[in-house]
Amino acid sequence: MLVGYGRVSRSSQSLDIQLAALHAAGCEKIFAEKRSGTSASDREALAEAIDWCREGDTLVVTRLDRLARSVGDLFNILERLTVKRVGFTCLQQSSVDTNSSSGRLMLAILGAVAQF
Repeated sequence: MLVGYGRVSRSSQSLDIQLAALHAAGCEKIFAEKRSGTSASDREALAEAIDWCREGDTLVVTRLDRLARSVGDLFNILERLTVKRVGFTCLQQSSVDTNSSSGRLMLAILGAVAQF
C-alpha cells in the first residue's frame, strides 16, 4: 500500500498541491499537517503515518524536505521505516526510492552532500 505524507510549515499555507500529487501517485491513505519541519519529534501526523505503515508498504512524500529538514531526522525516520520493512519514495526526486538498491545509494549520497 502507498501511504502519503504531506506537510507545510504554516497554517496559512495550502496542502492542496501535495495532496493532489499524493492522490495522483496512488496513495490510498494520506496523512497531512501544518507544522514546522524543524524537528520530526513534534509532528503528530508523521508519527501516525509511520505507525500506520505495515511491512511491504511505502511511505510517499512529494519532496524530501517535506519529510525532514535535517539529515539526522531524515536518517532516523528512514531507520524507523526500515525496521518495519516499509519503503520510502519521493515523487519530485524520483531517484530517492528505498525499494531499490540504487535508490538507497542515491539517498545516502544526498544525505552525505547535505551533511557536508
